[in-house]
Amino acid sequence: MGTVHGVAAPPVLCYHRIAGPPELGVTRIGRSVFGRQMRALAEAGWRTLTLAEFAAAVGRAPHAQHPHIPTPSKVCLLTFDDGYASLADHAYPLLAELGFTATTFLITDHVGRTNTWDVRYTWRRLAHLDWPAIEAWRARGLDFASHGASHVRLTWLADAAAADELARSRETLRARLGEQAGRAVAYPFGASDARIERLAAAAGYELGFGGVRGNGSTLNLARVPVYVWDLGSRPLGLRDDGLGLVGRFVAHVANQCAVGTSVMRAIGC
Repeated sequence: MGTVHGVAAPPVLCYHRIAGPPELGVTRIGRSVFGRQMRALAEAGWRTLTLAEFAAAVGRAPHAQHPHIPTPSKVCLLTFDDGYASLADHAYPLLAELGFTATTFLITDHVGRTNTWDVRYTWRRLAHLDWPAIEAWRARGLDFASHGASHVRLTWLADAAAADELARSRETLRARLGEQAGRAVAYPFGASDARIERLAAAAGYELGFGGVRGNGSTLNLARVPVYVWDLGSRPLGLRDDGLGLVGRFVAHVANQCAVGTSVMRAIGC
């Protein structure tokens, strides 16, 4: 589990795509696997945090605003990267049934469009959530935040370009969904460094989510991806045993290997 300023922080899970067509990559989770994991967590007494509750837990908002946050051993922040349209069909309804919430990090230039930002891991391009769907699920208690404007690797950009990616995405979210939607960013590919953290802070973000390990800063918080091999009832990122340690290490390695996607996009694949 991660720490922030030396204090244990609630774990953060990162899913990407739930159900839909098979892919050559590792981020698609089957509907039955996702359903089994969520139901097992609910039955075990876990609760998912809103983004505001998580911010309070890591010290970015007064705890007095959220006096009923449960103990960290049974809470987590559930997140989705990219904002695929299949979430509205295969993930969000189940979360609503279980009383869970989640935060979805949106690629704002691609809302309502297909995933042309990515290498084609499926036969056909995949659709992203559109604004009406996002607004409807936000009204039902789900949170939405930034995954950049176009899902480029920020650490490969010059300051001006990286700052534009961060600011443009944040302003789009604030204009469409309100001020709270601009408080957090999940860096594409989990790639960040001290320079990107400074630019994120300058753009107005309070929270930044990076790779599996993070660095203890509220602008580089750790998340554990749930990949295709994570088939247990409790995701590896929520286990505190040896299997959990191994799972987080493997997820870290897989996350680092995502550089291949950036390279292929850079050369026009």
